[in-house]
Amino acid sequence: MTLFRIAPDVAEAFPDTLVAVVTATGLRGREPWPATTAALEELESRLADGTWAPADENDPRIEAWHTAYRSFGTNPRRIRPSVDALGRRLVKKGTLPRINPAVDSYNAASVRHGLPAGAFDLDHVTGDIEIRHADGGETFTPLGEPGTVEHPRPGEVVYTDTTDVLTRHWNHRDAHRTRVTEDSSHVAFVLETVAATRDGHLLKTAAADLQALLEPHCDTSTVHYLGPARPATTA
Repeated sequence: MTLFRIAPDVAEAFPDTLVAVVTATGLRGREPWPATTAALEELESRLADGTWAPADENDPRIEAWHTAYRSFGTNPRRIRPSVDALGRRLVKKGTLPRINPAVDSYNAASVRHGLPAGAFDLDHVTGDIEIRHADGGETFTPLGEPGTVEHPRPGEVVYTDTTDVLTRHWNHRDAHRTRVTEDSSHVAFVLETVAATRDGHLLKTAAADLQALLEPHCDTSTVHYLGPARPATTA
């Protein structure tokens, strides 16, 4: 079991935070996931015919994350929250990326509901996972750049385990070590809001949508919630 926790100073700085942790065991990432394929294609089709568009920086869901980023010293128009970057890519290209079924599933849930999402291969996580402010001494190796080492700025909100940083700028970019691949079998997916009073219902719907995509292709799945009122949960 992996413990997820939110540090007290992050909980104090962002008191309306709520994180859904969706855990799947026995994932089968090399079989067809037709519902995920259909979900991606539906979003692309609705964008093309003008009946839907992803949340942009004028949407309150994205604005909340821009405000959060600025509060810990990150320029959100240069280093964008993941859902913002994903939506902009979709509008520009007309399609969502196809990475692998598990990643595609959380991307679909993220852009559909306008909430950041990510995932960690728990078989490559060491110790507990914490959302905290960086002290500047941590290391981070970006996804797709195994030879690169970065150091978060002091005060930046990050996900960490006992080895190094798993996600910089809260949800901007994931680490290479804990990336989810077709062969990942034990994965924790996270969906996030910093405006739970307003958007908590969307977060719970997004978590249910993601779980529905995962369940035909895993042995078990669970959903737990993490925030100031419940600062720790196991996955």
